[in-house]
This record gives sequence, C-alpha cells and structure tokens, in this order.
Amino acid sequence: MSYVHYSALSLIRHGLSGQRYWPRLWRDAQPKASYDVLIVGGGGHGLATAYYLAAEHGLRNIAVIEKGWLGGGNVARNTAIVRSNYLLPESSSLYDRALRLWESMAHDLNYNVMFSQRGVVTLAHTEHDLLKVRQRVEANRANGVESEFLDLPALKRFVPILNTDRNVRFPILGASLQRTAGIARHDAVTWGYARALQRLGVDIIQNCEVNGFDVERGRIKGVRTTRGAILAQKVCLSVSGHSSILAAMAGFRLPITTRVLQAFVSEPVKPLLDTVVMSSTLHIYVSQSDKGEMVFGLAPDRYPGYGPTGSFHILEQSMRNVCAYFPMLRRLRMMRQWSGIIDASADGSPILGKTPVDGLYINTGWGSGGFKATPAAGWVMAHTIARDEPHALNAPFSLDRFRTGHLMDELGAGAVAH
Repeated sequence: MSYVHYSALSLIRHGLSGQRYWPRLWRDAQPKASYDVLIVGGGGHGLATAYYLAAEHGLRNIAVIEKGWLGGGNVARNTAIVRSNYLLPESSSLYDRALRLWESMAHDLNYNVMFSQRGVVTLAHTEHDLLKVRQRVEANRANGVESEFLDLPALKRFVPILNTDRNVRFPILGASLQRTAGIARHDAVTWGYARALQRLGVDIIQNCEVNGFDVERGRIKGVRTTRGAILAQKVCLSVSGHSSILAAMAGFRLPITTRVLQAFVSEPVKPLLDTVVMSSTLHIYVSQSDKGEMVFGLAPDRYPGYGPTGSFHILEQSMRNVCAYFPMLRRLRMMRQWSGIIDASADGSPILGKTPVDGLYINTGWGSGGFKATPAAGWVMAHTIARDEPHALNAPFSLDRFRTGHLMDELGAGAVAH
C-alpha cells in the first residue's frame, strides 16, 4: 500500500485555498434499493465491520447507515483509551486481538490514527485493590498479555506528578502497568475507516435513521428508514446507546442497561503526563492529549437514562479526586464537558453475534469498553456475518449465554466501569 506524499507547494495551496481543493475522504452516498449487508450505525464498530467484510471477505454490496453525521455519535464521545489487560481469558484474548490490530491500523488504512502506546497504569488504594491488581497481572501473563506490577517507588518513577503521600484519603499502595496500551485519536479512526471504505466501494449513508424492520417468517428482509425502505440479505446492529430500542423494533429484548458516561478536558498545557492513569476505587482516569489538554474520564451515572449532560455530583466528586492525586492540576481551567450513552450488559461483557431474527446480527453491551475494542469487534463481526457462524474469539459472547447461564463476568475487572 502506497502512502500519499505532498510537496511543500501543494500543502501551501491546500492551506490557502479555504479547503477548496481538499479531496473528500468519503462520498455521501444515496441509498440503493437493496444490499447484501447493511450495517446500522456509522461509529467505529460499524465502520470496522464494513471494512473487514470488504477487505477480508470480498463483499462489496455493503452500506453503512448513520442516523446523523459520520463521527457524531459515541465514537467521538469517549476518552480514546486502548488496553487489553482484562481478567478472563476470553476477554483478554478479544481485547488483545484489538491491540494487535491497533498497532497495524495506520498502515492498513493508510491513515494516521495517532495510536500512541504510552502505557496504562491502574492504581491500587486498599489491600483488596492490591490483591486484585496482582491477580490481574498474573492472569494477564498466563493469558499471554503483557502486564507488570509496580510498587510505590517504581510507580513514582514512572508517574512523577502523581501524589503518593500516605496522608491522602485513599493512599496509593501500588499499581499495574500495561506498557503496550495507550490512546488513539477517535475522530481519525472514523475518518480512516471511512476513507478506506470509499476506496473499497462501500456506501456510507448519513442522516438515515432506522424506524422499523421488515421481518418475514423469522428472517430479516430489510429496514425502514427516514430515507425509505432498504432491502438487505443481512443486517448488523452496531448502535451504542440505542441497541435496546432497535432490538425492540425487531421483536426481541436485550439484557442491557443504558446509562450516561461523562468526560471533560482542560485547557492545553505543556507535556506533563506521558501515560494513562486509572483508578477503579476513585472512578477516574487521566491522560494528556497530543494537543496538551488534560483528559478526564468519569464513572457512568448510577441510573439508566439517555440524557445528554450527566449528573453534576459525578463531575464534582471526580474533580475532587483528580485534585487530590494530581495537585499541580488544581489551577487548570476546564474547557468543555461532554457525555456519551453506553449500553452495559448484565455481566459486563459485550454481546456479539446472532439474534433471534435470522440474518440479523448485533454488536452491543460494551459498557465503557467499546472504543478500545473497535478493530477486533469489526473483525469478528465481519467473520460472523460473512460465514453465518461466530469466530472463536466472539463465540463466548453470544446473546444465548444469558439463557444458558454461561456468563462472562467482567464486572469490576476493568478500571472505572468496565
């Protein structure tokens, strides 16, 4: 795959033209009457699913439909953390596959997604925390996932600005570290996939909201949208925050709860934190963006809802904890706050695979862990759709597990919420 190189003259031309000569990354397509595969949801997971269907399984008559504009949903409403240090072997295998795909994504898409493997630190504040952190480190190693334990002196050397004083309310006793984890630029991921789909001939249809499904004798025949009916042999739902609504339209229920998840960023400052710091006890995670902004992730609201703002007491409590462990950030001014809507499953693990409707597939239930899994979620769903059977990586995460009782209990194994 060749990379595009621009001369200094062409860069000046693009910069002074008011974007007049800038090529579009993707075509805003008009819906056709029918498709082989229709992906509902133009976020990272939906785009990745379409990409792997086209790039690895050779399908071309595919469309991705998005109710708003591309990149305007939850794919841009997260803190862009990527890691794979989950507890269960099935979870760590899925997320580690995602991490491997993250490492090659810029080359595969011929687009810089700004993936930075700066490491993720998970703090332990109590003896119980310490036991769980050590347990997860050993479990990760047994599963082939890179992870290590940091005692207090090693942690202080790795994160010098962290307050490790014993007199704080929840003193830090140690931490785990996954050095290969990090962050990525979420909007660049959207643009990179969309650009690749344009090259592969996949339709991207914006402002196209689904308001019903056509099902005959238990099999999907198509969807009804605000831009008309579209026939499809197979349909995949990849709509974080609205999965239960669409599932109800198709005639089945999901074991998920929808909640609001907040984040906020500060004014930009010079580089001072070159890793990601997380605390499940304090429900915060902190990193610094490439622009210098301090990025703060919070716990989800404690009650279900679709509100666009989130609860103020969550924001206040998180700010208090940030100031306690990063005292030098106290005088920073906050620039903006935002919220995303997450679908969290009953056992804290995703739901990936078939539904009770033949030909209808679903990708949901990630809680706050969806962004980091983006490429692997698309990869396994593409396999499942193309072959009508799950890949070994997503077979344990079927919807059917809630009927059989073979749950994938990851609740509490991930920092913050999931």
